[in-house]
Amino acid sequence: MSINNGTEYILQSFKDNGIIIDPAQAEAFHKYYEFLIEKNKVMNLTGITDFEEVVTKHFIDSCLNVDLPSPTASLIDVGTGAGFPGVPLKILYPGLKVTLLDSLNKRINFLNELITLLGLTDIEAIHMRAEDAAFEKKFREHFDVAVSRAVANLSTLCEYCLPFVKPHGVFISFKGDLQNELSDAGFAINRLGGDSKNVSVKTFSIPGVADNRSLIYIPKEKNTPREFPRKAGIPAKSPLSLL
Repeated sequence: MSINNGTEYILQSFKDNGIIIDPAQAEAFHKYYEFLIEKNKVMNLTGITDFEEVVTKHFIDSCLNVDLPSPTASLIDVGTGAGFPGVPLKILYPGLKVTLLDSLNKRINFLNELITLLGLTDIEAIHMRAEDAAFEKKFREHFDVAVSRAVANLSTLCEYCLPFVKPHGVFISFKGDLQNELSDAGFAINRLGGDSKNVSVKTFSIPGVADNRSLIYIPKEKNTPREFPRKAGIPAKSPLSLL
């Protein structure tokens, strides 16, 4: 698909889902796609490579129905992988101050090249495990918003993400069908400084995507106790809800 046709397709696809972007933003998404596919030939960044599927299942899915406290908020994307949802949100809201966090250095190198290619500012990619970065003074309880599309139990994701969020900030978890995850995570949410009574969930569908999508908004009420997150590997092996 040519650049012009690809850009037009992205513009229309976002519009069809109620998101208005301008041609420069659509062009940035198209460059993102081309670079992602090029680098995916030599490293595992995504199992989705079809242009239309990437637009729908990565770009639109990263942006649809995401309510941020401010278009200039500070945001950390924990376990960002190939940059989802942090980079699409940065393209959509250029004023965001974004930190992309991932434990694999190859992905961080990809993201740094992508940031340069797209000419993005106020965005950085950090090579660290969440369990370690959360104890860095410049990151702990520093962000208005934490987001994650990482595949993990919600209780585990809360332990990874809530320590980065300021009191009165929010953790937004991108999920598919929730099943029992939310009720199981109540203990972890409260133990980590969140407010389980005021969690809100948006469940919706994206045309062309079979499974429902869910956005879980978990408000941060107070400081996270200093013993969290636990050492690397423990949150995934022993989620707080199961203790």
